[in-house]
Amino acid sequence: MILNISGRTDIVAFYSDWLMNRLEEGFVDVRNPFNPKMVSRIMMEDVDLLFFCTKNPIPILDKIEKINKKMYFHITLTSYRKNIEPGLPPKKDIIEAIRKLSKMIGKDNIVIRYDPIFINSEYTLEYHVKAFDKLCALLDGYTNKILISFIDNYKNVRNNYNILKYIEFTEKEYETIGKKFSESARKHNIVVHTCAENRNLTEYGFIKDECMSKELAFKLTGKVYKKWKARKNVPCECIEMVDIGVYNSCKHFCKYCYANFDEKQVRDNYSKHNPKSSLLIGELSSDDIIKRRS
Repeated sequence: MILNISGRTDIVAFYSDWLMNRLEEGFVDVRNPFNPKMVSRIMMEDVDLLFFCTKNPIPILDKIEKINKKMYFHITLTSYRKNIEPGLPPKKDIIEAIRKLSKMIGKDNIVIRYDPIFINSEYTLEYHVKAFDKLCALLDGYTNKILISFIDNYKNVRNNYNILKYIEFTEKEYETIGKKFSESARKHNIVVHTCAENRNLTEYGFIKDECMSKELAFKLTGKVYKKWKARKNVPCECIEMVDIGVYNSCKHFCKYCYANFDEKQVRDNYSKHNPKSSLLIGELSSDDIIKRRS
């Protein structure tokens, strides 16, 4: 089993003490987001790999040596300011944390996500070209891969359109991103790739590669995994992982986020967090139905 930590929230940034407690106790409980009384119990003895997704790895740096599982990190690092990503620490601190983490676990185990890309009057195409070039320079030698994606029309994106004010990409703008990003990455021995994108830009030097492919999963764990069934309607070949996060619980409050769509609920959920609970948010109830997931 591969744990996704997490596509639903940033556990590393806000709940790393809870995670360490779960690893120490040997299990974690996860409510079904569509049927909350159903709880999956995941035993750490069944876990082959921890797949971390975060925008801020700083809180876990002093905990890495205590984790006795194989680890793989996706770290999102974009050039947006506080009007778009209000809850993040300074980007220079995140970059420094990425460098430290890379030295700890190896650059082969860190992928950077420049994700999502959108353009408007403030964040122009030229802005992104310069920002991406600088990013590649700053992370030269600390990662081999950068994943990019383009903004999607999620509920939260629609709710924040008055802030995002994004405009549709033209084919010429896709071409510019493809050529310029590939050029910047090549200078610093980095590969740029896309996953579930309709415009994968392979004609400009990008590679089409999954966030967690069968090949990569086998390389990391020595096991073969099935394709992620939940993504059958998108151009994604990622293997199935188990997410232990909770929607509407990330305090980064990024305006383009797919996992947050109600900031009031985020604050309410965060207030219910107990680092010693087996659940990320709240506590188990007597009428919960708990089943071990294998």
